[in-house]
Amino acid sequence: MKVLRFISVVVLLLCVVPMYAQSTKQQKLEEERQRLRQEIEQMRRLREENKVKELSVLDEVESISAQISTRQNLIKITNQQTNLLTREINSNLNKIDTYRNELKVLKEDYANMVKKSYKSKSHQSRIMFLLSSSNFTQAYKRLQYMKQYNEHRKEQADRIEKNTMELQQLNRNLSKQKEDKETLISENREAQEKLKGEKKEQQVLMASIKKKQGVYTKQIKKKQERASAIDKQIEKLIREAIARANKKAGNKVAKKGTATTFAMTAEAKILADNFTSNKGKLPWPVGTGRLTKKYGRQPHPTLPNIQINSSGVEIETRSGERARAIFEGEVIAIQKLKGASRLVQIRHGNYITTYYNLHNISVKEGQKVTTKQSIGEVRTNPTTGRAIMKFLIYQNAKRLNPHQWIYRM
Repeated sequence: MKVLRFISVVVLLLCVVPMYAQSTKQQKLEEERQRLRQEIEQMRRLREENKVKELSVLDEVESISAQISTRQNLIKITNQQTNLLTREINSNLNKIDTYRNELKVLKEDYANMVKKSYKSKSHQSRIMFLLSSSNFTQAYKRLQYMKQYNEHRKEQADRIEKNTMELQQLNRNLSKQKEDKETLISENREAQEKLKGEKKEQQVLMASIKKKQGVYTKQIKKKQERASAIDKQIEKLIREAIARANKKAGNKVAKKGTATTFAMTAEAKILADNFTSNKGKLPWPVGTGRLTKKYGRQPHPTLPNIQINSSGVEIETRSGERARAIFEGEVIAIQKLKGASRLVQIRHGNYITTYYNLHNISVKEGQKVTTKQSIGEVRTNPTTGRAIMKFLIYQNAKRLNPHQWIYRM
């Protein structure tokens, strides 16, 4: 009996641990799938809004390429979910078989016991079994054994039958989920068929670009030069902010604009330490949006033979979306830069976050802000209809990679 009970416990543990691991993985896949669906829906809305605008060929190609790539990722995630569900269903079927076999053995054993008791005139047989005891202690033990044996058999049968019913229900649920996922995959495949039309459109646009590659190459280089000029202005603002802060703190600065490190007060150091401890967990600088340009040196999304460099990241969001502070701090600069609309810089100890291409600014220089506090509206380009904000992170005058700081960027 002890062996049977031990086997039952082991089987239960072997069932529960994989189920928990698979459930956790399924939950993560579902979260990722929902995120991708939202991103696709947002891109769809943006493209619908932009259809009435006069977009450049480069912008159109970039927009279509991003949507195709995201939808393909969605299909991949959904396929992973379906495969995981299939494995869970097969595993549960095996568990059900194991429990049924165990239940069958127990029921047969119990039936044989009842049958044998009946043939030997059950009640009289039990009395004779007890009366044949050599002493009272043995009789008592035999009585307890009979009682425990019957109770154990009944408990085992009830428990296994209950578990079997639960597993059957779970299996039905998983089958329904699998049907749902297969339906979703089918819908995604249909969507991918629609994207083939967009890919053809993309090919047509790319062909027109190749015919005038020299013209577009000049446009890209000119745009990169403008971005570099803006970066220099931002870096200048940071050096000036460091110089002002150090002067205020009583530190001697050789020349305005040449300082590269903040003189840290105790309060600033605590704030900087808190910022550091949140690396990789900081919120996005907009409530909803998608990454359109990564940090660092990279091939141009349309003309991969051309290398571009980005000092931060660019995030496209919906028209009217508000930019928000990624951490508590103090607004140290609000500037109008040529080619970048307005810019807001927030100091977090010895860290500075920069948000530009904003308007309708809702904060003031010197103002303390909290995490996720609105600081202004992302400006929508009247020509393209796209609302794109550039976001940068600095530690003192050193540029950092936002991908390493913002959650799931």
